[in-house]
Amino acid sequence: MAYKIVFFDIDGTLLNTRHVIPSATIEAVRRLRKNGVQIAIATGRSPYHLMPIAKELQIDTFVSFNGSYVVSQGRVVHHTPFEIQTLEKLEAMANRNHHPMVFLSAEGCFANVSDHPHVIESFDSLRLPAPQKRDRYWEEAPIYQAFLYCNTQEEAPYVGGFREVSYVRWHKYTLDVLPPQGSKARGIEALLSHFGYSPDEAVAFGDGLNDKEMLSYVGMGVAMGNAHEELKPLANRITRHVDEDGIHFGLAQLGLI
Repeated sequence: MAYKIVFFDIDGTLLNTRHVIPSATIEAVRRLRKNGVQIAIATGRSPYHLMPIAKELQIDTFVSFNGSYVVSQGRVVHHTPFEIQTLEKLEAMANRNHHPMVFLSAEGCFANVSDHPHVIESFDSLRLPAPQKRDRYWEEAPIYQAFLYCNTQEEAPYVGGFREVSYVRWHKYTLDVLPPQGSKARGIEALLSHFGYSPDEAVAFGDGLNDKEMLSYVGMGVAMGNAHEELKPLANRITRHVDEDGIHFGLAQLGLI
């Protein structure tokens, strides 16, 4: 199979455990581009939180917000925001349970509390500044993703009570909340349709639970050696750990560089 496009997750995939892009990965992406293969990012991050990585690697095409906001060469080609009524009801329940939330639009993100330690810790884990407080931000701009701060034992009422949204846990305190059927696979599907590619012509590298649908959807799903154990059985291949130049090794094994 001649692969035409490769999707890369960011945290734990492009970024190593020191939160930098390994030099071998930079070289691999450069060679991939030279060989005529399209390159894209597929991440749970927002467009503004992924942009420093995209600029360093000269990538202008991405699936962000776990599939809810897709950009090709600077142009939005797919977006699926929440219904306002859904966010209003979800926040009301979270407030009753004293669970903070963060709401993310294509332009910015704001929390509904100030300086909450769980919010700060989750953003620190991504080496990103914690958001400022702004009440009912979901009334001001289309929201493509939300963070709900509760632990695993507290999440069942949300998952059972709001079946019209999707959830992915990415931190011990934090659930990603996504629009209906939200996943990286749906965003990739939209981008492949835009380019006229089939899933069999796509490769994806990932390491987290939010990469399950993505690795299952594309023709060649590659799990990093450091990937979550639940992800590895869904991959076609497992490459080396991100700290052991897993991107470079995986692309070389596929004959792409």
